[in-house]
Amino acid sequence: MMRLLLSLLLLLSFLQMNAQTYPKVILPGDYPDPSIMRDGKDYYMTHSPFYYAPGFLIWHSQDLMNWEPLCRVMPQYEGSAMAPDLLKYKDTYYIYYPAAGTNWVMWAKNIRGPWSRPVDLKVGGIDPGHVVDKEGNRYLYLDKGEMIRLTEDGLATVGEKKKVYDGWKYPDHWDTECMCLESPKLNEHNGYYYLTSAQGGTAGPATSHMVVSARSKSVTGPWENSPYNPIVHTYSVTDSWWSKGHGTLIDDVNGNWWIVYHAYANDYHTLGRSTLIEPVEWTEDGWYRTVSAATPVTPEQEIKHGLELSDDFKGPQLGLQWTFWKEYAPQSLTFKEDILWMKAKGRTPADGRVLLTTAEDKNYETQVEIRTGNGNVAGLILYYNEKAYAGVVSDGKTFYIYRDAEHKTELPNRIGKHFFARLHNCGNRLSVEVSKDGKEWTLLTGDMDVSSLHHNNYGGFYALRVGLFSAGKGSAGFSRFRYRNAVPQEKDMSAYLMVFHKDEDHGLHMAISPDGYTFTALNEGKPVIAGDTIAEQKGIRDPHIFRGPDGAFYLSMTDLHIYAQRDGYRDTEWERDGKEYGWGNNRGLVLMKSWDLIHWKRTNLRFDKLSAVFSEIGCAWAPEVTYDDKKGKLMMYFTMRFKNEANKLYYVYVNDDFDRLETLPQLLFQYPDEKISAIDADITRIGDKYHMFYVSHDGGAGIKQAVSDRVNSDYEYNARWYDPEPTACEAPNLWKRIGEDRWVLMYDVYGQKVHNFGFSETSDFVHFTSLGQFNQGVMRTTNFTSPKHGAIIHLTRQEAERLAEHWGCLTMLCFHLNKKHFI
Repeated sequence: MMRLLLSLLLLLSFLQMNAQTYPKVILPGDYPDPSIMRDGKDYYMTHSPFYYAPGFLIWHSQDLMNWEPLCRVMPQYEGSAMAPDLLKYKDTYYIYYPAAGTNWVMWAKNIRGPWSRPVDLKVGGIDPGHVVDKEGNRYLYLDKGEMIRLTEDGLATVGEKKKVYDGWKYPDHWDTECMCLESPKLNEHNGYYYLTSAQGGTAGPATSHMVVSARSKSVTGPWENSPYNPIVHTYSVTDSWWSKGHGTLIDDVNGNWWIVYHAYANDYHTLGRSTLIEPVEWTEDGWYRTVSAATPVTPEQEIKHGLELSDDFKGPQLGLQWTFWKEYAPQSLTFKEDILWMKAKGRTPADGRVLLTTAEDKNYETQVEIRTGNGNVAGLILYYNEKAYAGVVSDGKTFYIYRDAEHKTELPNRIGKHFFARLHNCGNRLSVEVSKDGKEWTLLTGDMDVSSLHHNNYGGFYALRVGLFSAGKGSAGFSRFRYRNAVPQEKDMSAYLMVFHKDEDHGLHMAISPDGYTFTALNEGKPVIAGDTIAEQKGIRDPHIFRGPDGAFYLSMTDLHIYAQRDGYRDTEWERDGKEYGWGNNRGLVLMKSWDLIHWKRTNLRFDKLSAVFSEIGCAWAPEVTYDDKKGKLMMYFTMRFKNEANKLYYVYVNDDFDRLETLPQLLFQYPDEKISAIDADITRIGDKYHMFYVSHDGGAGIKQAVSDRVNSDYEYNARWYDPEPTACEAPNLWKRIGEDRWVLMYDVYGQKVHNFGFSETSDFVHFTSLGQFNQGVMRTTNFTSPKHGAIIHLTRQEAERLAEHWGCLTMLCFHLNKKHFI
């Protein structure tokens, strides 16, 4: 019995450990250089404010995961303040920080304040780190491995700086920005002082930054470098997080240890550096390192923070989400009847008054109601610094659309001095709209590229923030400011999009439906993308489309033309001998990503070029994409076989840009009889279960279902056949009816003379009702026949209308139904 109980406890521990994958984002957006401390059961954290004022927003948490803002403690200061050290010594809180070529300190008896005015320590260097030795002497570590003694009250320095640490020698071939030994943070543990530092440079190459560790019996050294260095590092540009570094160790109330650091989201320097957390463990030889698996101490939960960005400007003070730029001017603000009036300054966003808040998402929408005063120019912008901004401003007569500080477009303002402005930043592609009433919107410009507005081009270490702008004379009024993650949810959906291919042309086809019953093909039934323009074999098959967690569209297809010899693309029926490699015998896929279903970025993937292990694959077919929320990664799964063996289902993880694999293929599912082919998997998460429909060739080809608690493994075999067709079927695709607890299983009935799509509907995944085939029951097409291997997703009304308009069928209603069907 005891052995059984121990086994169960070990199993539960294993399951918990695999429930989360780290690092986790605890503060998304621009929260760099985190400094974190524990005071009993309370945790406090602050970050670099740079030129944003008031500075040093202090956060509070009691679980290290969920954070609430407390206060901003520094109204005015000199220069750009950065890389603070927040701590409590005896009964006093301190913040040490560098700015204007020197280091400063503020103190308070209560973390909420009042805080003292900054005291100049009159010592150069950056990134201060406070430490107290065993005799109670206080010291300040600085960059370049230097340290200086502090007075007993910590408000002045004693003597001169001296160098006590040389850093860790990383390999010469590593791609970094500079040695840049900085960010010294010190902890005492088990008789040692541990010095946690940053090296490699804060930005620049994706692999620049890192966290390194050293230890000593004395705060003055000598320091021994950790054999586990670097503790944290971005090793590859394919990593989800770039330039990981500037770490601080923290222990929790349960005795567990963590490291908190910052990093850029892959290819999103514009968002600045988010704050991340990762568990660490102490080794038997007295060092710390990150835990390779997940930690069992924190249950799986939604990580959130309490800083609401939207604002109704009730007053009488500015909310904690707002900061000025290079000034602190509360006297310029007046709150009246839920309107924030902001006095003007300067003439353009380069010298005007801006009020800024931190964007958090790769895909977000923000809007505000604006009133321009006499001689006033006001607007809604995205602001990096005086040389880098984008958005829309107006004087009531003209709309000025800025692409950056040097390029703007002028359009007549037919709305007047009272208007709404809306910005949609979708993957660093900006759309600008205006409205008279906040209901009907006019697009001024779309697809504006703002991806270059960041530190690597303009310096400063800032982020592209949302800004309210007022210039010229008088004041501008702002009301009903809104910020939201713009990834649409089911409640936002109004239409259906189907992708498919046709044997006649081997191109990508799209069809749209307002109700999920009647579909009309775009482009008058011709391909929306020709296969010979995107595929190595000059043809595509098996298209699948998926909306990612960022709101972007991920399109995956088989790179294969089965009639390439007939159509003059090949001299042979197949690329390789069909007797040895089987039917089709392709080796590649086509991956495409889009934010609007119109403009696409493409990558051609060849599995035989990944590794010699896959040089002899017989095919790579029917790719689909889903999201593994445990790993926080896109997962692509597909059919693959080696030479002429049975087909099996495999999976890989793909980067967010959808142009690079992050893992080699691993087995997803194998039929119980390993000689039987299993192909065309389609995975849908329903509640806490993953339902995988796939094709079994156990006798005639048909649809089966396997269910798992995990997206990438442990699918349980079920012998039941799920399609009602008397002939061969393939390509299952499960999609949900909008606003209903009904799912439709669609499949390609290829075994009949005129192939077609068939449909079955379910609410419980046990009982399925046949809906027949296209044009033989409730499911209809209006302008196409014989579709092959399709997939369906939901669209918003705006997405559907934009797509229909692009293909010239919006005015004809495209699907012969009134727009009232768009709910």
